[in-house]
Amino acid sequence: MSDRWATFDCYGTLIDWMGGIRSTLAGLWPAANTDELLARYHAIEPVIQAGRGIPYRTVMADALAKLAAEEGLELPADRGAALADSLPSWPVFPEVPAALGELRERGWRLAILSNTDPDLLDASLGAIGVPVDERVVASDIGSYKPAFGHWEAFFTRTGAERQRHVHVAASLFHDVHPCAALGLPCVWINRQAETSDVPRAGELPDLGALPETLEVLVPAGDG
Repeated sequence: MSDRWATFDCYGTLIDWMGGIRSTLAGLWPAANTDELLARYHAIEPVIQAGRGIPYRTVMADALAKLAAEEGLELPADRGAALADSLPSWPVFPEVPAALGELRERGWRLAILSNTDPDLLDASLGAIGVPVDERVVASDIGSYKPAFGHWEAFFTRTGAERQRHVHVAASLFHDVHPCAALGLPCVWINRQAETSDVPRAGELPDLGALPETLEVLVPAGDG
């Protein structure tokens, strides 16, 4: 019987990406409207990533500089890497270690498909404390989600069967939309209580009920 695979986005799904960026922006510009800066940063970053294979720390530095320029804010010369410097301390969502640990106990193999750099992901996985079997990062493959490169690399590297695989992610733009386009089952971790009609295999507010949800999607005896 072939392995069951669960692939995960990391930032926003397992690690508090929005909270981490928000905290850094607030520290840089305490007098500014942090929510507005965060929203603008989210719009800038994908534009910088599109069609490029540059390291994620470069993406963050370029996006931060563009944000400062557009908003008329001063970015100190020694703080250009503020986001990359803060990323290893971004918090793990509280239910994540137990959910991933239970999936491993149930025999699932785990992989991370992330728009990041290897060393930054290593720091985050160390904070989570649950080993994974495979990782695909943007700076290794020269491609950022929502391009399909992460999934193509995952299936090539692992030989996983598509009918024994489920992707798990919080971002509609980066993950749920491309999974729908590829015909891959995706469980949407809807932490922001958004609405969408994009097809998905399931929807949860967090990872608390994920082990049971994946067991329904790919039962242990199938395959």
